[in-house]
Amino acid sequence: MEPAEYDLMDAAEDGMWWYRAAHARVLDALRDRPGAPGPLLDAGCGTGGLMRRVVQDLPGLDPVGLDFMPPAAARAARKSGRPVTAGDTNRLPFPDASFGAAVSIDVICHAGVDPAAALAELHRVLRPGGTLVLNLPAYDWLASAHDVRVHNARRFTAGGARRLLQATGFARILARYWNGLLLPLMVLQRKVLQRRPDAPSDVTEFPPWVDATLHAVSELERRIVRAGLPMPAGGSVLLVATRP
Repeated sequence: MEPAEYDLMDAAEDGMWWYRAAHARVLDALRDRPGAPGPLLDAGCGTGGLMRRVVQDLPGLDPVGLDFMPPAAARAARKSGRPVTAGDTNRLPFPDASFGAAVSIDVICHAGVDPAAALAELHRVLRPGGTLVLNLPAYDWLASAHDVRVHNARRFTAGGARRLLQATGFARILARYWNGLLLPLMVLQRKVLQRRPDAPSDVTEFPPWVDATLHAVSELERRIVRAGLPMPAGGSVLLVATRP
């Protein structure tokens, strides 16, 4: 990503509604399918917000982080109090079967990442029975100036992402959209209000009442999905899979 995007992430990820919503869904997935015994890898951990949530909410998972940018890795280590390595998701610097679970949030979509290579590496470092949780941006037609700023080269459908995981050898694949209730607002913001090429990042500080409203809608959707009613579409795709 652009260095400025790391600054925005570092400042926003503990409070901004989107990060809170994404982290809640990842934690739900890890509670539902904790994986094999062993530490958790956060591959592409950014500035460490998710790792800190894991330490607080799921302390038995012992997260370990990796990020491509050394300054971001250092920030993540300070924020989470956990070990973080600077490295490449395409060539993970860990031995085979090192982790009981792995998460990767909006990383496979980056221009510098080869999806097939990165997924093969995540498969390699997971132990048999290990859980993989991925979050990915949805739909190529939703690409915007924000994608350019964070170096996103691709967006995904649930079906396409599922096929990538199947081709890598993962099993028990759950692929579902989220941020569906807010998708019309996302389309309006990206395709109408901020459609110019130099539009600012989506990561920003919202007025408190706006942030609270967006988070409340996201939490309502989360409860709907947890009750067994999946979203037919959404701004992101969440995937949960198991290494056999």
